[in-house]
Amino acid sequence: MFAAKPRVLLVCVHNAGRSQMAAGWLNHLAGDRIEVRSAGSMPAESINPLAVEVMAEVGIDIAGEQPKVLTPEAVQSSDVVITMGCGDACPIFPGKRYEDWQLDDPAGKDLHTVRRIRDEIRARIGQLIAELGSGAV
Repeated sequence: MFAAKPRVLLVCVHNAGRSQMAAGWLNHLAGDRIEVRSAGSMPAESINPLAVEVMAEVGIDIAGEQPKVLTPEAVQSSDVVITMGCGDACPIFPGKRYEDWQLDDPAGKDLHTVRRIRDEIRARIGQLIAELGSGAV
């Protein structure tokens, strides 16, 4: 399906919680077999501290990440675009695979809820990796 390794773009509104946790999982589980990017339609100033905390609980460090702005170029240069609550803010280009994951926004949620969101993202990332044929789950 892909000439080289697949390029996956993970997008949420603030690029501070869901998409950062998803990128952390995808990097951790797929290693260098998938090129991972994340961005936000309205990026926050920093990563959600609870997202950093719950990912650290499973051995994944996203503390050094910074929210990035979503650009048409990022979408155009990706093979798969996963959106998480950014609605119509993501540009659509022919030939791309698009998925919209309905996930709660961890902003303002308690630790237990953010852990549940983390675990749901982990399951979806595992499925995505299997679908992309990288063999890592």
